Amino acid sequence: MEQPIVWQKAEDGIAELLLNRPDAMNALNYALLRALEDAVREIAEDRGVRAVIVRGEGKGFCAGADLKERRGLAPHEVRRNVRLTREAFDRVARLPQPTIAVLHGFAFGGGLELALACDFRIGSRDLRLGLTETSLAIVPGAGGTQRLARLIGPTWAKWMIFTAARIDAERARELGILLEVADTREAAMDAARALARAIAENGPVAVRQAKWAIDRGLDVDLSTGLAIEDAAYEGVLPTSDRLEALAAFAEKRKPHFRGE
Repeated sequence: MEQPIVWQKAEDGIAELLLNRPDAMNALNYALLRALEDAVREIAEDRGVRAVIVRGEGKGFCAGADLKERRGLAPHEVRRNVRLTREAFDRVARLPQPTIAVLHGFAFGGGLELALACDFRIGSRDLRLGLTETSLAIVPGAGGTQRLARLIGPTWAKWMIFTAARIDAERARELGILLEVADTREAAMDAARALARAIAENGPVAVRQAKWAIDRGLDVDLSTGLAIEDAAYEGVLPTSDRLEALAAFAEKRKPHFRGE
């Protein structure tokens, strides 16, 4: 039996995390969610990972919850799965490393919610996406109502969720869901790897601290946000990477950051 989640780290510090249930459209069943949670925990603890690319195997990124599995679940098991989904996606959102979701084919329901938990989203032109839960008489339950509204504003988020709209890649880019649209799946991966490399070239501790400051500052007032930024800056002052950057500048060479 194939593993529902596979991840690996390259020498440049870029990790790729793969949803690996292509025969089931990478639908989110209990086994995949548990495997996702375990993989994200490992990635978070790996100081050698500088950026993470999340992608799906097969014809699309992720079709959302596994409705075949869900039909056979008791109400308490449904609640368990929804809670696990939310917790797993929250772990993705809290990863200290920047995350890039590469979307192709389709990303519906929980699939889009997973992508929304990432820092960036790049899509291929064939992509169709949406939070379609209301068409099944439920609501997004893994962060979709909150993350989408924060990303594109409440008006457009309400339109997408209330109508269960399935939009194309260009519309998603216009709304601000996608950072970039590529012509093909392969081109989308190339764009994601280029972005990940650009991130990985910089000081790893600084990138992590910057992500922490931005994410923590979103839901507080400006004064508190500036205090968070100050704390983030304090976190980089004692690092050897900061001294390496100054030395490299003086010596007119490229710095070699170690994440320390």
